[in-house]
Amino acid sequence: MQYTICVFTENSIGLLNKITVIFTRRRINIDSLTVSETVRLGVSRFTIVIKHDKREEVEKLVRQIRKIVEVLAVFGYLNEDIVYNEIALFKVSTPLGAKPLDIDTINRVYRAWVVYWELDYVTIQKTGTEEEIFEFFKYLKPYGIIEFVRSGRVAVGKTPQGLVEFLPDEVDWEYYL
Repeated sequence: MQYTICVFTENSIGLLNKITVIFTRRRINIDSLTVSETVRLGVSRFTIVIKHDKREEVEKLVRQIRKIVEVLAVFGYLNEDIVYNEIALFKVSTPLGAKPLDIDTINRVYRAWVVYWELDYVTIQKTGTEEEIFEFFKYLKPYGIIEFVRSGRVAVGKTPQGLVEFLPDEVDWEYYL
């Protein structure tokens, strides 16, 4: 099973290590890790993706993360409980005389976009699930992929309210405008 764990924390130095060491101790590999600030100043969000067969162990992991002082809230999800995406950038070779890229197929079929163009290469951006990104990878491979990078997962729950609404109320939060 694949799980997405969303962790809301105070923005403090060394916290990434405190969180990842919990996974290391339990011998659970992190497949994807994305960290960013939230709409609330001083609050960061970790989105961690793992694969694990035992739900009970994942629940124990979530409880262990909750014990970290700087952690404000932790939520664990299955894929059907969230909306999620990744972003990938592909640097693709476009030498003179080579088969030209079919930009119409790239845009319409794969919903990807050229974001930078040079004479001998282009950079294409694709958002989507891991499966969609790797399907696009297979399409581009014959053209000559010079470089490929993909982000970690970003996700929101399929609930009417945002997760930041579950953060403690005793703090007078400041917000980005």
